[in-house]
Amino acid sequence: MADLATHHWIRADRPDERRATLVAEPCGPVLAVLDAHRRLRGPYTAAGTLLRLIVPEALTRCPDLVHRHAIEILSVAPELRSVVAVTRETLTSLAVPAERTRFYSRLRTARLANGLTEFLHGYLRQLGGGPRCLLVDNLHHADQTDRELFAVLLRRADPAVLCLHLATAADPPADPPGPVPFPLGDALARYAAVRTAPAAAVAQPRAGDDEELARQYVWSDGVTEDPGMLAAYQRLDPARRAALHDARGDELVQVAEASLRLGAIPYHREHGSEPAAAGAASLYEALFSCLDNGFYHATVELGRRGLALVDPETQPIPWWAFTTKMTTSLSALGRGEEAIELYDEARTRTADPTQQRQAAYATAMLYTRHLDADRHNQRLARAWSNIAIALTEAITDPTERAFQSAFQRNGLALVAAHDGAPDEALRLVEDGIDRLDRELDDGQHALHRSVLRHNRSMLHLGAGRYEAALADLDAVIEADPNYAEYRFDRGNLLRRMGRPHEALADYETALTLSPPFPEVYYNRGDTRLELGDTDGAAADFGYVLELDPDHVDAYLNRAGLRLAAGDLTGAAEDTAAGLRIAPGNVHLLCVRGQLELSDGDPAVAERTLSDALAAAPDLAAGWAARATARYELGDVPAALADLDRALSLRDDPEMRFNRAVLLAEAGRHAEAVDDLTAAGGSSDDPQIRWERARSLLALGDTRAADDDLRACAAADPELADQVRRLRPQLLEPLSAAT
Repeated sequence: MADLATHHWIRADRPDERRATLVAEPCGPVLAVLDAHRRLRGPYTAAGTLLRLIVPEALTRCPDLVHRHAIEILSVAPELRSVVAVTRETLTSLAVPAERTRFYSRLRTARLANGLTEFLHGYLRQLGGGPRCLLVDNLHHADQTDRELFAVLLRRADPAVLCLHLATAADPPADPPGPVPFPLGDALARYAAVRTAPAAAVAQPRAGDDEELARQYVWSDGVTEDPGMLAAYQRLDPARRAALHDARGDELVQVAEASLRLGAIPYHREHGSEPAAAGAASLYEALFSCLDNGFYHATVELGRRGLALVDPETQPIPWWAFTTKMTTSLSALGRGEEAIELYDEARTRTADPTQQRQAAYATAMLYTRHLDADRHNQRLARAWSNIAIALTEAITDPTERAFQSAFQRNGLALVAAHDGAPDEALRLVEDGIDRLDRELDDGQHALHRSVLRHNRSMLHLGAGRYEAALADLDAVIEADPNYAEYRFDRGNLLRRMGRPHEALADYETALTLSPPFPEVYYNRGDTRLELGDTDGAAADFGYVLELDPDHVDAYLNRAGLRLAAGDLTGAAEDTAAGLRIAPGNVHLLCVRGQLELSDGDPAVAERTLSDALAAAPDLAAGWAARATARYELGDVPAALADLDRALSLRDDPEMRFNRAVLLAEAGRHAEAVDDLTAAGGSSDDPQIRWERARSLLALGDTRAADDDLRACAAADPELADQVRRLRPQLLEPLSAAT
């Protein structure tokens, strides 16, 4: 039996060796044996197959769990719409293709992966009976969606509940270009024990003539690596090969499962008898489905395959779709330079005004937003936006012209906002809203209307017009109540408006409308901290780190909570983890300096804090912490100078109290009294009143000192003896007071 305490990575280039090792030693009852090859069903080939196997039973055992994760389940296995209710549609998911102007974040699949992980854990705990073993082959051929999911499962799945046996070629799976939140190769190396497949005897050639072996190859949907089948397929007459693909494609169409249209069916159509017609049409259908679901790596691959089949002169519509859906996906994936190259090439091959307008708009968005920051160019972005707006005026249909005018000016508004012209941006957005309201029927372009109002709310927010921003967010939430990001944004606004309880309600609603969303949990944790719920805040920050172990701010906030609670070990672990990700993070360096102070090493702490302040001279907490280090090193003047700087940046009662103590020690009692009064000297805080009384006595103001000392003795009996020792002449009034 394989080790129950860990996941397993089977590495072998020969498929027969890999498969034999994969199935040889399961760690317990086998949940499923899956083939992850993306040619079968495209995105989530493995995950979708698993869900189709287990969700029907999960509906019986734990229907609430299925309902809670319906978005993840139906995004991955659309065939389950016949049994899993769809209850949380948004204007994005409902928009017809002609009105789709908003696409999912590239992080959506990471959220789906975390949600699926929690669904599987919940289902298997309901199932009981010890660990289940999941066997998955061909992960090196998997779509990025499956790779991302299994990277998350490797990190988060408890092997005592779900033990993963994952098989790849001998070389670790390579990451695609661009940022990858959860690389599979790294996760395999970190969380799985390697099992190298033992060499097996060379497989005997399969019996059969070329026709039969080629048929077997085609009916494997081209994923078998059997050399005999492949050789027979390659020897077969091209027309006969195409006929086999046609037959297999027809058979799969009759199966009527949506995910087949993202994998095997396009594969067979592009290798069938009509690649430029049926093949291009099948790829075109898959392209739109993947784009609409945020499966951007698959969209790029489908686009490239489609472009290889079509002629821009005779098939301009599919040619442009393959081009522009690729560029949209590349932009979303952080690969803007590739998108620029595609648009530059495309512009040389078309004189169509619609295509040129779309290319101009998209190029403007690349220069204002999607390229790396050092490549942003607002001047070029304005130029391309103006070209797109000019081309819009050539549209003859008045309804389409009205929509496109609002759409293009919304793009220019983004450029203006990035270019430091918020008033211009607001005017452009408001003009667009007014034009759509004036020239379109109420039901037309509901999605883009909500986008415009949301953009206006963000412009109001940036200008500090909170009530106007809130009115727009209220309106878009009424129009699109299931869109989690709107609730998140309104929660953030309500916090700024000093309404944290209402913000919490919006965050909690957002969590029910989306797969796990780290940013919402982080902001909810921050809000709980503001309201004094330190346990709830710590739980939220901890969960953020389960979802996204590179979330530096969650490490920072949890480290601060642990430090305040006296958990120095936990605070040190979080600080070290955060600094591994962001070595120069000044806030984490500040926490590390405080930890070094707690360890009794003020000299090291002083150096750490000095490094932080060199990088962030406006960090008030850093100056205050370094003041403590310098005081412990015996340098009171330097400590006072640091506290002066800290208080010039942020007026804080605790820092004023600390400065007052140092001022009194330096004999500057009048200034100490001022600080203590500002820190809350009229309150009932006995420590503040005690320190102020000492400075007042030093100044000879016994009457005022008497008031403070009476209050100290009344509020804190433990101070009474110290009070009596301080000024014998006050014993009588103090005795009367106590």
